[in-house]
Amino acid sequence: MLVRIGVFVFWLIHFLPFRVIVAIGNGLGLVLYPLASERRRVGMINLGLCFPGMSEVDREQLVRAHFKMFCRGLIERSILWWSSAERIRSLIRVEGVEHFEAVKDKPAIFLTPHFVGMDAGGQWIAQHTDTVCMYANQKNRYLTELLLEKRARFRNQHLYSRQEGLRPILKGMRKGMPFIYPPDQDQGVKDGAFIPFFGVPAATMTSLPRIAQMTGAKVVPSITRVLPGGEGYVLTFYPAWENYPSGDDIADARRMNAFIEDRIREMPEQYFWLHKRFKTRPEGEARFY
Repeated sequence: MLVRIGVFVFWLIHFLPFRVIVAIGNGLGLVLYPLASERRRVGMINLGLCFPGMSEVDREQLVRAHFKMFCRGLIERSILWWSSAERIRSLIRVEGVEHFEAVKDKPAIFLTPHFVGMDAGGQWIAQHTDTVCMYANQKNRYLTELLLEKRARFRNQHLYSRQEGLRPILKGMRKGMPFIYPPDQDQGVKDGAFIPFFGVPAATMTSLPRIAQMTGAKVVPSITRVLPGGEGYVLTFYPAWENYPSGDDIADARRMNAFIEDRIREMPEQYFWLHKRFKTRPEGEARFY
């Protein structure tokens, strides 16, 4: 019952002006920062690993800024889930749209690392082409069903749980549906390898070059930047990677991580620092968290 009440309040929020919704998200971030001690600790550890030269004071400021951005992303999903397609499009400015047009309705992979604006970018893509993507089951079944309903409310979106594996993804891609692929969370090394991420070995999936090879898909990175105040978002499509896959999965994974690192340096407060990116460690190495 509490979950449904929370969703009802979340639904009410989408009627508010965007600047008010932004203010609510920022305020929630300020409230949660001192309360969410474990996630705050994870963020501090991650920043210490990735930016060892950063002072503790600067790390604290960055984690505080990230909490505000993270909560903005959470609250602004009310717009993505319930507002009209027209309102959503009005909030998103697109750069590099020619790179999207070159591959839409074809086997393609939109590489979408975990920045706080990724859901806004995903909804723009979903309004303009059919896609396939994966999702993680939530602890609450009602929330899982709601997530699936809202992510698939535009055009013909096909969402598959991680437990279903890649088979349905590959099937959809071969029918001409691009794959929205977030590659940068720790899923262990069963289907990956330890690849440097800011110089630290990180469990990194190496499936991207194999998927591209099996389907002939082009890899087009897409990054969504959250703008300050009520200015909305900028969704940037980058040119399709050339000479990819290279035939060397490890080299291709290094290339992917290096690309993500460069984008993080451009807007460090917007990356998902609260995720335990370095949870899986090489055998014999001490845990970070």
